[in-house]
Amino acid sequence: MLLLLPAAYLLLQAVISVRTELVTVPVAVTDDHGHQVPGLIQDNFRVYDEGRLQTIVVFHHGDVPVTLGLIVDHSQSMRPKNAALRTAVSALLQSSRPDDELFGIGFSDRVSLVRAGSGPFTSDLATLTTALTTMPAGGRTALYDGLAEGLEHLQLGHTEKRVLVVVSDGGDNASHETYTQILMLARRSQTVVYAIGLLGTPPADEEEDAGAIERLCRDTGGVAYFPRSIEETATVAARVARDLREQYTLGIVPEARADGGAFRRIDVKVSAAGHGRLHVRTRAGYAVIGDQGKKGDLP
Repeated sequence: MLLLLPAAYLLLQAVISVRTELVTVPVAVTDDHGHQVPGLIQDNFRVYDEGRLQTIVVFHHGDVPVTLGLIVDHSQSMRPKNAALRTAVSALLQSSRPDDELFGIGFSDRVSLVRAGSGPFTSDLATLTTALTTMPAGGRTALYDGLAEGLEHLQLGHTEKRVLVVVSDGGDNASHETYTQILMLARRSQTVVYAIGLLGTPPADEEEDAGAIERLCRDTGGVAYFPRSIEETATVAARVARDLREQYTLGIVPEARADGGAFRRIDVKVSAAGHGRLHVRTRAGYAVIGDQGKKGDLP
């Protein structure tokens, strides 16, 4: 007997390979003026998993290698925004390190992985930039499908920091996947999502619905920016690149729980004499796959 399962069930049951024994926690620390705070040490941080203080077993600060995917919108609505698209992609890639693992994905109605070499990643910035900025614009916007492809491809990486940066005008109107499914995949893969939303000048059209991608970025510890000019696009792309390089990366090994697949909330506290009030931005939590392959629960 052939048993047919719904697509949503198949996606949520798909095993993304994660090292569930180590949870990485990227943390951005800023002062009251919004400036990044460098020079903190491990003892300045406290990490709580569901309210329980954890031992920090990994601590990095500053410019470390990253597995970075650019998820680029080439739908019809992006056609008048090609100059801003080129500006964002170029600025993001030019800030990369030689040992970063880079890849690109373009999407409209369909999703395509950009090939810039024989392996899953590339260091050929010129080829990747050209490929991502010269795809013809047309069709609808399968944003969630593009994110799903990026989250899957990230699992081929070898770094402790995994990041997706979405360049899009926001609204999804063609995906098979849903926001809930993408959020769960992002939590399982411990990925930080940033977005550069090219919404243009007001009034925005009906497709420019940025709320979902903004929530996804906030939940994973990233930020969504919405520049209104070419100059502002260059500024926010540089800000995203700088944020990646100036973060603190903490690692914890939480205790096993009976509900191994449930969503776990993370809270990070930071204090340092002489720095005044400090502000923390990090992921809301993470979901792990237990021994039984159970799916995580959305809060």
